[in-house]
Parts: sequence; C-alpha cells; structure tokens
Amino acid sequence: MENAPNPPKKREWNWLKNFQYDEGQDSPGDARNILLIVAALIAGVTFQAGVNPPGGVWQDGKEAGTAIYATQTAPFYVFLISNTLALSTAIFIIISLTHKFPFRLEVLVATVSMIVTYGSAVFAVTPDESVRFRYVLTAAALPFIIRFSIQVFKMYKPKCVSYFTNHFDFYRMREINI
Repeated sequence: MENAPNPPKKREWNWLKNFQYDEGQDSPGDARNILLIVAALIAGVTFQAGVNPPGGVWQDGKEAGTAIYATQTAPFYVFLISNTLALSTAIFIIISLTHKFPFRLEVLVATVSMIVTYGSAVFAVTPDESVRFRYVLTAAALPFIIRFSIQVFKMYKPKCVSYFTNHFDFYRMREINI
C-alpha cells in the first residue's frame, strides 16, 4: 500500500482568478474593448444621475427646478463630488483608450460636449448657496491632473534620483548619525 499512487486532487475553481486579466490568454485589444464598455456604462450612469439628481427637482415655488436632495447639503456634496469624479474618470478612460483611433476628433467633441452638458445641468439644478463649485471642478479635473503628474514624474524620475544620490549620500549620513 505504500507504493499506491495518490489520487488526483480535485481542482478548485476560483471565480475571481478565473475572470482576471491573463497576459498569456487575453489580447490587449480585448482588454481595451472591455474597458471601453465598462467606462461607457459608468459615464452613462453618472451622467444620468447628474442630470436627474436623486429625489428629483422641486416643481413649484421659488425653488422650482432645483434639486430636492440639495436641501441636505453634506450628503449632496458627497453625491455631487463622487458622481463628478466617476464621470470625469470614465471620460478620461474613454479618451485614453481611443487615442489614435479613427474618428478621434469626433470622440473628443462628443465627450467634451457631454462634460459641458453635465456641468450646465448640475449648475442649473443646484442652488447657488449649496455647492462650492470649486470642489466640483476639482473633482472633474482630478483624473487628468493625477495622470499628468504621473507622466511628469516618470519623465523626470531618473534625473531626480541621480540628483539626490549625487548630492546626498544617505548611507554616509546614516553612519555618522549612528
């Protein structure tokens, strides 16, 4: 019985691992297409939520046309900033993944028009005193600012590293302090 072969172990199925991107099996084109679909869905949902805010808008009175949800200032800030951040990130992904595609200009015109429409709709349904628009504009610009900062850092990283290693001998300073 000592020489009896071990029965094969039953292979467990891991749903998370099964759906992850696999460089050996999945093509970059397929990954790009999936990301475009997901980004378009996120952009559509967040655009709709901004144009028609939760709770709707007041129909009568002096508040007619303003968001009902804006009466709760803090939750409305959270909604508006998160929604704007999600929309601008999705638009940034769409713009990035369609770089050098045919009809690039048309995609840019459509996405810029979508952002302008979103902004005008948000400004129209938001009472003046309830939202500080610099937060909303910062949330809209954040994905672009972060990506730009990363690109600049990658471009100048070798120069920064060599500057600091040439001008500051961290190991020698460490030995002196020890």
